[in-house]
Amino acid sequence: MKKKQWILGLLVLAAFVALFLWGRQKFHFDFHVFREQIAQADWRKILIGLLCIYFAYFFRAFRWARLLKHHQKVSPMSLLGPQIMGFTAIALIGRVADPVRPYLVSRKTGLPLSSQFAVYIVERLFDAGSMALIFSMAMLWIPEADIARATSHSGMIASMQKHSPLLGTILARYGGLVLTLAGAIFLVAVRLSGQAVATFFEHTFGLVSKKLGVAVGEKIRTFHSGLDTMRTFGEFAATAALSLGMWLLIAFAYFITCRAFSGSPQLVAISPQKCVLLMIASGGASIFQLPVLGWFTQIGIVAAAITGLFGASPEASTACAATLLLVTFLGTIPIGLIWAQFEHISLRKVTHESEEEAEHIPTDPPAAANPEPL
Repeated sequence: MKKKQWILGLLVLAAFVALFLWGRQKFHFDFHVFREQIAQADWRKILIGLLCIYFAYFFRAFRWARLLKHHQKVSPMSLLGPQIMGFTAIALIGRVADPVRPYLVSRKTGLPLSSQFAVYIVERLFDAGSMALIFSMAMLWIPEADIARATSHSGMIASMQKHSPLLGTILARYGGLVLTLAGAIFLVAVRLSGQAVATFFEHTFGLVSKKLGVAVGEKIRTFHSGLDTMRTFGEFAATAALSLGMWLLIAFAYFITCRAFSGSPQLVAISPQKCVLLMIASGGASIFQLPVLGWFTQIGIVAAAITGLFGASPEASTACAATLLLVTFLGTIPIGLIWAQFEHISLRKVTHESEEEAEHIPTDPPAAANPEPL
């Protein structure tokens, strides 16, 4: 890793150690109870959760293959390895390894890396949209008291609920649905008239900073290039269905893993709707994933969310958070390392190479030939 990343890691480590020492004095944690929670867990349910995560990688491979359909016909199974190895690199090296998946697909197919980054951007947008839709639907069935507790960390919503409880609850319950709809409208606008949308935002943000405006315009043009891979509503619907199905599998993995902790009444009775709140907390904790150290920070954040949202004991929350990390994130490492060994790929080397290549991608990648509007 680069020197600045090591410095950042050491600073976070120091902060984490200081937080641990402070928490050790302030909060009681019984390691004997923690071990009992692990021992009492139903490992058959945990295995089911792990299999759901493995199966979700097939959805990722099929989705990527569909997005390449008009560039080159590729077998989805040939893209399974890059997906697994890419997420293995992220788990071991951190978010700096995000470009590994498009880089490996580019090497596998011989397509330009710029086109794969366009696909990657579209893929992440579909991920965000699917999670927003699942979250919005779950919020419709969550009691107001639980919504207030779950959004208490948000200063704006908490303040609004204090002065206007009804308005605060409406914002928390339906805000995600409104943002999802706005995102869908933006996606359609970019697909139909990407150049015009990019120019508009470029000029708008350029009023604040010309450099920022140019960067935003370039991102939208790259996104438009990726959307050219979907030329009919049928192709859009198929990609959306794969994305939604994959995230429902991941949501079920969270749900079944939490339910495995029979020693905790709060976790064994958790509802699917409340489990979605936990997914949001876990996803937020993984955004700035650091190598190895990030595992422990994520466990701490998710454990705090479980205790705060569901009232589970610190021991049960920590045991569940650690298992969720193992199931949803670290479980791919053995397979990814074995796959990389068979294909003679060094994950650290391709991480460095993909990072270097990403810095030299043309700012305006070529769009797919003869795109037809949705």
